[in-house]
Amino acid sequence: MYPGKWAAEVPEKAAAINAATGERLSYAQLNARSNQLAQLLWDRGLRPGDHIAILMENNLAYFEVVWAALRSGHYLTTINRYLTAEEAGYILDNCEAQALVASARMAEVAAELGQYAPRCHTWLMADGVPTGSNTAFEAYESTIAAYPDTPLDDEPAGQFMLYSSGTTGRPKGILRPPQQHKIHENAGAVGALQQGLWGFDDNVVYLSPAPLYHSAPVSFCTSTQALGGTVVMLPRFDELAALQAIQDYRVTHSQWVPTMFTRMLKLPEDQRHQYDLSSHRVAIHAAAPCPLGIKQQMFDWWGPIIYEYYGGTELNGLVHCTPQEWLDHPGTVGKPILGVPHICDDDGEELSAGENGIVYFELPVMPFEYFKESDKTKDAQHPTHPNWSALGDVGYLDEDGFLYLTDRATFMIISGGVNIYPQEIEDIMILHDKVVDVAVIGVPNEEMGEEVKAVVQPMPGVASDEALESELMSYAREHIAHYKCPRSIDFMEELPRLPTGKLYKRIIKDAYWGKTDSRIV
Repeated sequence: MYPGKWAAEVPEKAAAINAATGERLSYAQLNARSNQLAQLLWDRGLRPGDHIAILMENNLAYFEVVWAALRSGHYLTTINRYLTAEEAGYILDNCEAQALVASARMAEVAAELGQYAPRCHTWLMADGVPTGSNTAFEAYESTIAAYPDTPLDDEPAGQFMLYSSGTTGRPKGILRPPQQHKIHENAGAVGALQQGLWGFDDNVVYLSPAPLYHSAPVSFCTSTQALGGTVVMLPRFDELAALQAIQDYRVTHSQWVPTMFTRMLKLPEDQRHQYDLSSHRVAIHAAAPCPLGIKQQMFDWWGPIIYEYYGGTELNGLVHCTPQEWLDHPGTVGKPILGVPHICDDDGEELSAGENGIVYFELPVMPFEYFKESDKTKDAQHPTHPNWSALGDVGYLDEDGFLYLTDRATFMIISGGVNIYPQEIEDIMILHDKVVDVAVIGVPNEEMGEEVKAVVQPMPGVASDEALESELMSYAREHIAHYKCPRSIDFMEELPRLPTGKLYKRIIKDAYWGKTDSRIV
């Protein structure tokens, strides 16, 4: 299933809506324009297995580009719109893209990319090419208009080759084997999950409040369209705009990250409860573990409609949790539905139930490789079981087989030989009504090696002073074992968190370890 089916059956139905402007992209338009771009790419010499890239804000044209790649057998790389030209240029070159589609809003960065990606020969820009910008860019709309809006003779299914977010080093391209079916034959793996786990069909109205360059939003949106549903897209996350969209568009399904829950819960009660959310049947969250107290508050507000899954872009394993399972096992991310989880120590020895260790997933074969990074691919594999792979998360399994995530291995603090997991501390401190966001890190301590420090973003209007530090330190000691409590608290106006919810914790940590020359990518 793909836009061609729905363009024939319901041509005027909205495939996507910009919630901020009300602008709609119909299935007829999506089908025609993605066909035209596919025809252009073929004319420029691209063939199945070749790579293209997109650098764009949340824009309805995004879906046209995605579907052009998916119906041509291409690999598509979405580039984080917040990267610098050097960072974006690295990805554009590394993924070996032969074509880039950007937007006028990204013109300043896009104009500099040619110097980094000499293999890219086709440069298109949506929403007009600004005067004085890189002359390599052709106007997207008028250029594709010269091509027929009919499908290519052959339409093998393409797929994404997305990059890790680069919070701990240069991002890595996640390459999976080519698809073995035609684009119209099914809705893909994500579409099958949407149908089987959450009841997606052609009646779904799906709210996407996150950036489309990220794995989950772009794959969930396109799979919603493969199934004939409507995507309601927020240009950027805004607490009130998200709630307004649920009411105005009668949203049935949505996907979130925990920081979005936190920000909505910090709204005044009268604002939170002024919207009609009765159409909302399924709210899905992922990307990071949700603090137990935050998730319980969301259940109290929205009812038992909150589902969770855990898995990486690598799709080396997948865990799912229904509302009832979480209520019965608070804090779990669920039970496996893809792959067999194993918890291992640093030497690869498997641990017993309840013991913390690196989370591996076992599949019949290794399901991915890091593009042109064989050493990093090997690092993700178990020392003695090459079909077990890990993404760097730490957790444990309980006696019933439910998985709990403790933290990222790279964020663990070792103080006096004791392992301390920042996530546990962050989950408590975020519940304080004067805290908008918090990051807990290890900082140098001559005697203990590391000590615990909290870096806090206070609520608007709250003074970042000694009184607040004292209040938060006392709060932490009331709820957390003293050896885990922060020894000091610093304040930041805004923590460096991506719109996807991921925190660039390395930026914060490096400042305390005297590392001034490190880069995120």
